[in-house]
Amino acid sequence: MMASVPSARVGAGVETIDTPALVIDLDAMERNLRRMAEFARAHRVALRPHAKMHKSVDLARRQLAAGAVGVCVQKTAEAEVMADGGIDDIFLSNQVVSVSKLARVATVAHRLARRGGRLSIAVDSPLGIELLSGAMAAVDIDIDVFVEIDVGQGRCGVAPGEPALALARRIAAAPKLRFGGLQAYHGGAQHVRAVQDRRERIARVVAAVGRTQAVLAAAGLRAPLVTGAGTGTFALEAASGVFGELQAGSYLFMDADYALNERASDQPEFEHALFVKTQVVSVADDHAVCDAGHKAHAVDSGLPRVWQREIEVVACSDEAATLRGATLPQLGEALWLIPGHCDPTVNLHDAMVGVRGGLAGGVVERIVNVDARGALS
Repeated sequence: MMASVPSARVGAGVETIDTPALVIDLDAMERNLRRMAEFARAHRVALRPHAKMHKSVDLARRQLAAGAVGVCVQKTAEAEVMADGGIDDIFLSNQVVSVSKLARVATVAHRLARRGGRLSIAVDSPLGIELLSGAMAAVDIDIDVFVEIDVGQGRCGVAPGEPALALARRIAAAPKLRFGGLQAYHGGAQHVRAVQDRRERIARVVAAVGRTQAVLAAAGLRAPLVTGAGTGTFALEAASGVFGELQAGSYLFMDADYALNERASDQPEFEHALFVKTQVVSVADDHAVCDAGHKAHAVDSGLPRVWQREIEVVACSDEAATLRGATLPQLGEALWLIPGHCDPTVNLHDAMVGVRGGLAGGVVERIVNVDARGALS
């Protein structure tokens, strides 16, 4: 079912979109899409963008059409939504140790296999392997399983080297499971601002992966694929010679936080393509207020920026943001906010308004469903 956005009618001018609304500049998004696809092809690495960012079957299809091999998801429910929408190659890049969720994982894997697709999954514990193997016993297919190694994030994953080998051996010996390779994602490195600092962190990641590959090889096991990387570091993983797949996702929209990173010369330049349209609803002597607060954009990575205006968002409440600047906007004026963090911002909306021709005088071309909104289980 198509979601609706108040006063966002296909064919109408951008000025008719009611506020607050989440808006995609389709021209900028498509340039980002093309630049990343061209980068992956030039560096001979596979691109598997993270669909947890946009949560949209429509946008996942566009990424596949541009050359992506599949998508990543972070939740079982996201995998179900993507599979329901016809996405056939899905990597659940997270740990699942719930028996009920693993039954759903097995069901999705079976559905995809029947139509020529596949679901793969990450693990970081013997229990996860045991429970997954048990769940897969209910279906007549095998599943590719990746050992996640902790390469510096300090979140999920086992230590590189021998601990990863122990899990790989368990996978290889478990019924219905195939060892697919290594998941090596360093989320903390994505937002390190200086290029040289990011290079040093990813060099340590590559070294950890290399040690693990060597340990596996010595034991007679091969890691068919190393997957990972994000929008902040993907050029480094692509150049490493050990990563075969990139999981960058935010490049498609580029939020305010990623824009603070120093861009490396070997990395494509991406444009802001996701905006919250908002209206000024109150003006005082020293500030103004617009109608987009916490319920319209996420602030975990900082307050949003005002697009192409010398105005600063200084505070937010549930339904409003407070603005200050040398020249305040007028009452009733429309402004465009660049969210600090695109992923949780998208999850606040049922749909995004796709605009063609720019934010100033463009036209609504399509409504893009946020199909996996609230898909948290």
